Amino acid sequence: SLPAREHTYEYDLCVIGAGPAGYAAAMRAYDLGKKVLIVEGGKVGGAGVHDGALSSKTLWHLANDYAIYSSVGLGTTQAPSWDAIRNCLRSATREKTDILERQLRALETPSHVHGGQLFLQRGWAKFVAPHAISIAPNDALSFLATAENFLIATGSKPRVPAGCTLDGHHFISSDHVTELSDFPKSMVIVGSGIVGCEFASCFATYGRTRINMIDRRERLLPFEDEDVAKVVEKNFDNLGVTVHHDMKLVSMSVVDGMVEYVISNNKGRTETHRVEKALVSIGRDPCTAGLGLETVGVKTKPDGSLEVVDNLRTSVPYIYAAGDATVDVALVNVAELEGRSAVELMYAKDLGHPIRPIRYEALSTIMFLSPEVACVGLNEQQARQKKIPYRVASLDNHFINRYIAMRQTGGFIKLIAEARSDKILGVRVVGQEASSAIHGVAMLIDRGGTLQDIDYCIHPHPAITEGVQEAARILLGTSIHKPEVFETCEADSDAVIRYQCINSYK
Repeated sequence: SLPAREHTYEYDLCVIGAGPAGYAAAMRAYDLGKKVLIVEGGKVGGAGVHDGALSSKTLWHLANDYAIYSSVGLGTTQAPSWDAIRNCLRSATREKTDILERQLRALETPSHVHGGQLFLQRGWAKFVAPHAISIAPNDALSFLATAENFLIATGSKPRVPAGCTLDGHHFISSDHVTELSDFPKSMVIVGSGIVGCEFASCFATYGRTRINMIDRRERLLPFEDEDVAKVVEKNFDNLGVTVHHDMKLVSMSVVDGMVEYVISNNKGRTETHRVEKALVSIGRDPCTAGLGLETVGVKTKPDGSLEVVDNLRTSVPYIYAAGDATVDVALVNVAELEGRSAVELMYAKDLGHPIRPIRYEALSTIMFLSPEVACVGLNEQQARQKKIPYRVASLDNHFINRYIAMRQTGGFIKLIAEARSDKILGVRVVGQEASSAIHGVAMLIDRGGTLQDIDYCIHPHPAITEGVQEAARILLGTSIHKPEVFETCEADSDAVIRYQCINSYK
């Protein structure tokens, strides 16, 4: 029989999904002394580890290291074998999975400090009544489990265009990359978002795969400023990537053992191309089907994502959602933070301090491209859309000693501040190891920091963060490199400093 009273629940919290959001949530509930059940029908770690963030970034790092050593003459110009690369990807995911599963096994024993306890149940969850789910293991009969609260953290899966079937051979997604038998000789990437661009960078860098990319817009990365996109597109040109701009996919089929795709523009011009494989990367869809949400009244959007009406709470008070299941911001760091925050909302009375809301405006992201792009806060497009008067300073990486030492001066650092208050709005770093330069800015944005806070911080030397400091000083009029000297390029140098005030908004 199903429970009628709170004290009959078997668990304090049931987390459906053991990806980044679910795993982080379970650990936070454990901290608070809760008895937690985690239900996972797939792999522990989810797309954050398998066929996603960790494996794809391992592929990128291997490609990036190969490119650096080759460019400065310190390494071989012969690309490594795909077998060696694939083994490295599998080793990386196995290493992380071992850590996650070891901890889950250890925490089955109740904590002697606060009583927290975790249980991992392999299987597929489905709501069958209020506070109750059935769990269907892959090799056993279903059984019931009950909990006071639930967190849906089921993640997402690659979106598939209508009429296309991912067979893992001719038509693949990010889920199939580690299963490739060799470098494809040619490949079209359907979709030009961050993931598509990342795979284009990786495969093109090795020089073993001819890459085409279908882009429905005039330029790549339309959500970013044009100066960022220009650097990425220039490097794509150098890598031999062909981008079909302003083109949409008409059809895609297998002809004579090859993928034949037809594209067209808005003027009716069509083109037909043949490649060995097609990698579909047009976004991700939430994995919410089959959860029995209608049984308990959880509302969903037309795309299947969960409606959250109060922070991370769904339309049902005891059911929360975090990560890609809400299709808000599909990033591992955001998913983990949302999972933890959801638990703190459930058990606010146990915290002993006020709940700190998530500051999405201080969100940090990395685009693993060629070169790396790191972002935090607003870009210029977003500032204009919000009608925020701002000032911006941008300096090329030629001015940064660390980049000179690395022999990697392509790219720039750009800092945006509110025009009247000098409050920091955002930063963009384009170049090698760009992500090492943004976390301090993220904290300052979260705390309402200003240009003066960056100016008076003692940065290590030589470090990429010195470029962020120099950009702040350009805006303060105290820079070491004077903008008036470097406003334009000279014949033997493309080192440029840009300074601009955009204050026409009322």
